[in-house]
Amino acid sequence: MLKVLIPTIMLFPTIWLTPTKWLWTGTIAHSLSIALMSLTWLKWTSETGWTASNMYLGADPLSTPLMVLTCWLLPLMILASQNHINPEPINRQRLYITLLTSLQAFLIMAFGATEIIMFYIMFEATLIPTLIIITRWGNQTERLNAGTYFLFYTLAGSLPLLVALLLLQQSTGTLSMLVIQYSQPVLLNSWSHKIWWAACLVAFLVKMPLYGVHLWLPKAHVEAPVAGSMVLAAVLLKLGGYGMMRMMIMLDPLSKELIYPFIILALWGIIMTGSICLRQTDLKSLIAYSSVSHMGLVAGGILIQTPWGFSGAIILMIAHGLVSSMLFCLANTAYERTHSRTMILARGLQLIFPLTAVWWFIANLANLALPPLPNLMGELMIITTLFNWSPWTIALTGTGTLITAGYSHYMFLMSQRGPTPTHIMKLQPFHTREHLLMALHLIPVILLVAKPELMWGWCY
Repeated sequence: MLKVLIPTIMLFPTIWLTPTKWLWTGTIAHSLSIALMSLTWLKWTSETGWTASNMYLGADPLSTPLMVLTCWLLPLMILASQNHINPEPINRQRLYITLLTSLQAFLIMAFGATEIIMFYIMFEATLIPTLIIITRWGNQTERLNAGTYFLFYTLAGSLPLLVALLLLQQSTGTLSMLVIQYSQPVLLNSWSHKIWWAACLVAFLVKMPLYGVHLWLPKAHVEAPVAGSMVLAAVLLKLGGYGMMRMMIMLDPLSKELIYPFIILALWGIIMTGSICLRQTDLKSLIAYSSVSHMGLVAGGILIQTPWGFSGAIILMIAHGLVSSMLFCLANTAYERTHSRTMILARGLQLIFPLTAVWWFIANLANLALPPLPNLMGELMIITTLFNWSPWTIALTGTGTLITAGYSHYMFLMSQRGPTPTHIMKLQPFHTREHLLMALHLIPVILLVAKPELMWGWCY
């Protein structure tokens, strides 16, 4: 655990002491070495399920893939931001990379926490760097409005969780994840216990987000700079899913009857947000709504609490994290050249950038769950386990899958095909840096096809 956390903290002096000329090279090299070091976590040797470095930090096969994803994403975020941040004063560039690094440190401590209250503190701490990135480096004036939405939705959801955790501490005497799964809290069928159950989950459902409390996400994504969008889509939404998995273990007796409205909302959200995607004109907004649709499926898989549901959820979270991050990078490369996110103004790019059109094509196929990619594996496991729970769910999940194929097709055709407008004929060519960025997103997805048990081994 500490072999990754300490080098991450050592990245702060690297950022501030590196000469200007070597700032981007040095930080990318340092963060990439951390990412490669984190891959050693995937070689799981523990028999007991947990390997703890101390009382408060540990890893188990559920948190490990998410921690590796977090570490893998930092060099990619720095790589993607280079063009956008380079013209700024050097201290502002250093501050930007510092915020991204602090976000990684908080996320490692959140996924690696063995105490639920420490997880809660780190869960909230990720708000601060994300909020600064959105409100300071966003592209338009609406970024302040987006920051306010992001802050208040997340805080309104997570304050009841704090009260619920204090009550849990009072009734069980511990908040350690290692112990609490064996000490079931005393649950009666009174209304207060039902409210406590909801308070435990609402914070994570807002973060995922569940349809109905998702309005902050498209705003935050559209206004955030590329690194903000990448970390939001790839890791911060997964904090919600991870927190739900940890909490559902303790909420068992009440969950049987209380999960129905949440599963209905999640499944209905898949269709509704998919339908919204079909009407989008803004490229980043379309990708953001597709994230809500995929996370609805993850929420459904987690809420029914079967091993298949949990496995499908973690696989889909990892695969979606890499693919949606890649889509945001591609949207940003188009935006940096055409200065427009409106798809109708930046269409027909395949003629100008044929290799980039290949990246778009592969990313879209991965987004709509092409076999044999892990996206399909996760979706099939969740759809199967939902069908086993209630055969009627196949109508919603099946329609959702069809709509996903529809809007992915629409996004590719609108951005890459068709006549190229005359105003975008003279664009600067793509850089090797951007092709490397796409390759680094795609290689893990393809490698996971060969060894998917890295993601789902914890269930068996």
